[in-house]
Amino acid sequence: MRAVILAGGLGTRLRPYTTIIPKPLVPVGERPILQHIIERLSAAGFRDIDLCVNYLGGLIRAYFNESAELPESVRLRWHWEDSPLGTAGALRTIPDLSGSFIVMNGDILTSLDYRDLYEFHCASDAALTIAMHQKSVNIDLGVIECVAGGVRDYIEKPTLNYDVSMGVYVYDARALSHLPDGECQFPILVQRLIAAGERVVGYRSDAIWYDIGTMSEYERAISDAALMATMYQAVDNESGAIDLASVNGAHSVKS
Repeated sequence: MRAVILAGGLGTRLRPYTTIIPKPLVPVGERPILQHIIERLSAAGFRDIDLCVNYLGGLIRAYFNESAELPESVRLRWHWEDSPLGTAGALRTIPDLSGSFIVMNGDILTSLDYRDLYEFHCASDAALTIAMHQKSVNIDLGVIECVAGGVRDYIEKPTLNYDVSMGVYVYDARALSHLPDGECQFPILVQRLIAAGERVVGYRSDAIWYDIGTMSEYERAISDAALMATMYQAVDNESGAIDLASVNGAHSVKS
């Protein structure tokens, strides 16, 4: 099975760290974010891993060529963006994508079951599957529902629940034919697929998830490093290790 990791972003929201270190190499625990991702993908059976790089990409490749210890079965391939192509357009740098493959951002740490996500996608006959996580947003004000000047309802400090993208997707290669020329961000591709009548589905999960694109999320991941380490341990109930089945979420389809 094949996976693509998008690791070319500038990481501006993690400055000053990313002034000299590319975001995928920012450490969490004893390893960089990107090494965590590759190890989790390998454990799920993904052996061919393509990395789309740009900003400080030479440092990323140097680390994995010279310092990182990865499973011998993992095959890394490097693809360079001469200029930023966006979170969907970057796939144009990979010439031989076919079948179904995972695509994910290079700043995601999660206990998501990648194999189950992949198999769910293959069974759905979708052009694209989006891994989703529920996010609650607290509104600390009274919310008014108003129509034509008349107040229909008043809700004090509601909590709104949304399904949000986890930054992990499974593509069918046919989705690539809907990419426009030049730069393309992922939301634009989703809208183009829907407009074309292609099937786009969601995989809902309550797995452990850190989107380390902001300083607050990075700090949360660091503070939870002991818990996060269990995501990489073998399951052994008798030894007292945490059962990963208790942290990996259920899923459902959403058109």
